[in-house]
Amino acid sequence: MKVYKTSNGKILEESSLDEKNLWIELVNPTEEEIRLVSSRFDIRVDFLKASLDYDESSRIDVDNQQILILVNMPIVEHEEMPVMFNTVPLGMIITEDIFVTVSLEENQLTHDLIRYHPEYNTEKRTRLALELLYSIARLYLKYLKDIDKRSVEIEQGVKKSLRNEELVKLLNLEKSLVYFTTSLRSNEFVLKRFKRFYLKRARDKEVKLTKEILDINDEDEEFLEDVIVENKQAIDMADVYSNILSNTMDAFATIISNNLNIVMKFLAIITLILAIPSIITSYYGMNIALPYQKSPFAHLGIILVSLIVMVIVGYILTKKKY
Repeated sequence: MKVYKTSNGKILEESSLDEKNLWIELVNPTEEEIRLVSSRFDIRVDFLKASLDYDESSRIDVDNQQILILVNMPIVEHEEMPVMFNTVPLGMIITEDIFVTVSLEENQLTHDLIRYHPEYNTEKRTRLALELLYSIARLYLKYLKDIDKRSVEIEQGVKKSLRNEELVKLLNLEKSLVYFTTSLRSNEFVLKRFKRFYLKRARDKEVKLTKEILDINDEDEEFLEDVIVENKQAIDMADVYSNILSNTMDAFATIISNNLNIVMKFLAIITLILAIPSIITSYYGMNIALPYQKSPFAHLGIILVSLIVMVIVGYILTKKKY
């Protein structure tokens, strides 16, 4: 658990929870940390635990003066893992006093936000949430470009390959794209619902409560549009790469099969040509009277005849492009 607060125009790490306008970051928190934050700031425990389930779906929940925004963010897996890229839930809880982020794994987003944009104000909790949502969309775009680059590198090895190793790598990339596409569409639903709260009139109790807590302004609303556009761009890019990768896998599966057929054809031709001397020598090895069998040049003649026949057969096969 880490605690941040804007002080003197910069986001700095704090050690106390006895203040307002804090940003609390929880990474794979313990039960004790969850109970501490829940009791100290009166936050629902299920809100804090929502993003600790890998299979939790993206959504927005509003209850008791607090809002949960749950989205999926991309991560890079270890090289030995079956999937190169994956997604994990990230929960953002906004109340009137604090901003809380909860995730199962350490993420670079919050670190980059604090490192490169220390001027952001923890009092502007809605802006922080939007900045994280924008960073997530940008991170998807970055990883999608990495996937495309990796697929091109793998394709270079597939052209001359007879193994399935390259196809397995392409399959892993395709799995990553499936996870990305599913998560991006879920995030799109959250962003559209986020936006819809400000298009409705404040007759709905939930909408009214959400507007009061988020207190979004015109600048934030415009920035939300940018987030939606970036997320949509990531969805389109993931769809394009997924279709390309799927077609590429089918094409290269055929190429690998064709490469194997070429090798088998070459081996069959070699076997056929090498069988010619065996046939001729076997014939002259019979225990019967044969032409020129008593000639001192019979051995040399058999070798010459074998070579001539091999050359003729090789020439015919080459002529027919076999």
